[in-house]
Amino acid sequence: MTGSRARRKIAIVGAGMGGLTAAATLRRAGFDVQVYEQAHRFGRIGAGIQMMPNSMKVLRAIGIEQRLAESSFAPFSHLNRIWDTGEVKRELPMPAELFGAPYLCMHRGDLHAALLSVLPDEVIHLDKKLVGLEPKSEGVELSFADGTHVSADAVVGADGVHSLVRDIIVGPDRPLHKGRIAYRGVFDSTLMGGYDIGPSRTKWWGEDRHIVIYYVKPDRSELYFVTSVPESADWLTPESWSATGDVDELCAAYEGFHEDVRQVLGAAPNCHKWAILEREPLAHWSADRVALLGDACHPMTPYMAQGAATSIEDAAILARCLEATDGDDIAGAFKRYEAHRKPRTSAIQAISSANTWMQGGDHDTSWLYGYDAWAADLDKPGASPAGV
Repeated sequence: MTGSRARRKIAIVGAGMGGLTAAATLRRAGFDVQVYEQAHRFGRIGAGIQMMPNSMKVLRAIGIEQRLAESSFAPFSHLNRIWDTGEVKRELPMPAELFGAPYLCMHRGDLHAALLSVLPDEVIHLDKKLVGLEPKSEGVELSFADGTHVSADAVVGADGVHSLVRDIIVGPDRPLHKGRIAYRGVFDSTLMGGYDIGPSRTKWWGEDRHIVIYYVKPDRSELYFVTSVPESADWLTPESWSATGDVDELCAAYEGFHEDVRQVLGAAPNCHKWAILEREPLAHWSADRVALLGDACHPMTPYMAQGAATSIEDAAILARCLEATDGDDIAGAFKRYEAHRKPRTSAIQAISSANTWMQGGDHDTSWLYGYDAWAADLDKPGASPAGV
């Protein structure tokens, strides 16, 4: 670490998966980092999340792989089956040696807690709702709803799909709702009465809907499901993890599906429901000393389990780009970060939106799961499918 780098103050707006990972990678690179989060407190949101090998390589380097492995379920495979017969469309066994890191299914709260565990309490500032950014001669001033102001040499907007940082530097736009909603739920698997869904993470492909089911604990004590079903755009909520859904309505939407699906939904005590929102790829991700990360610049559907994963990749590349200049060329580092990341995330956005990933065939998966943000060539576009 050099004195120049240690003196660079970087403000991160948002303490989600991407923001906390960015804080960890930037601190690892020697920068002075502060995180500003609008929530009053952190809650344990009832949802699962998949960490694929590409994101696990980043999490390994910041020191939380072992903790996650001890609290997560390691599926045998990435399994895709036909909705009613159960016929296998494609199965990809996922041993850790295949792509150089494990594939883990976990509770989102466990991942969030693990990320917090590597950050000192004093760098996290809650109840800080951003209301403005103002360029200064040597940095950026952030203004918050509580009337406070802070200055930083650079700002990273990791404030999600409804990002205010994006609105300030790129301009406001509206998220796209393409007529899909999702239900999700986590529950105690003893409610299944001994019924076991098997050792894999399974996606059940219907004609106009699907459901993904997996355990989130190593002892299979908790089970998670997430769906995608068509619904009129008349039903919309702000993106929320807490909008209540109707279990009977959910079960009716999956009537006729395989017994595994019906057993899971029949045992679910409750569920949540939200609109699946997308945005078109942005023209640019940064402006001088402000850059975007994760859902703030490339929100995507959950169909490839890469929303959080790509934000975690972003964090490692962003830290590497800033470290390479010792923090002395922030605007240049942000442009280099964007040039490397944007082609990859745009490709993932498009494939995820189409909902074709792993549907069948034997297409290459190594460009996605084999990517290593710590070893990638920063002066070349990030790995994407051949021809994209």
